[in-house]
Amino acid sequence: MDELDTAILRHLQEDARQPNRAIAQKVGIAPSTCLERIRLLRRRGVIRGYHARVALPALNRGVQAMVSAQVRPLNREVVAAFEQSVAGLPEVLSVYTMAGSDDFLVHVTAPDIEHLHAFLLERFTERREIVSFRTSIIFQHLTNPVLEPLAEVNPAP
Repeated sequence: MDELDTAILRHLQEDARQPNRAIAQKVGIAPSTCLERIRLLRRRGVIRGYHARVALPALNRGVQAMVSAQVRPLNREVVAAFEQSVAGLPEVLSVYTMAGSDDFLVHVTAPDIEHLHAFLLERFTERREIVSFRTSIIFQHLTNPVLEPLAEVNPAP
């Protein structure tokens, strides 16, 4: 990726709905060149899709939490089954497979604390492979909406 691709990506991350012509003008290239660059970025897997960011409370998801879980036995089949089953639950936004003391970090939502509690009792306490889990309520979730490439680190000689 060169500086032009990075600039195009920055503008798409700021507003993916803006017309190609507007992006081309902002980065100083012809619309046809911009369109071809975007197509190549998609083809190379740099751009993975476009989505609408929705307010969770509008979907009756006013409470967010992170659930840290440990599973046993820790083998490929148990890990894959846990990932697939948990990722398919309607309350789950994301599943992270981790290294370290916890095997998974699961980002969940619920209408309120009572529903979160019921979800945890029904979906986590009754699973035999889960040996422990901890829940942390999220008060605020901030994200960086525009990502830039990080500088490459040169290893010490």
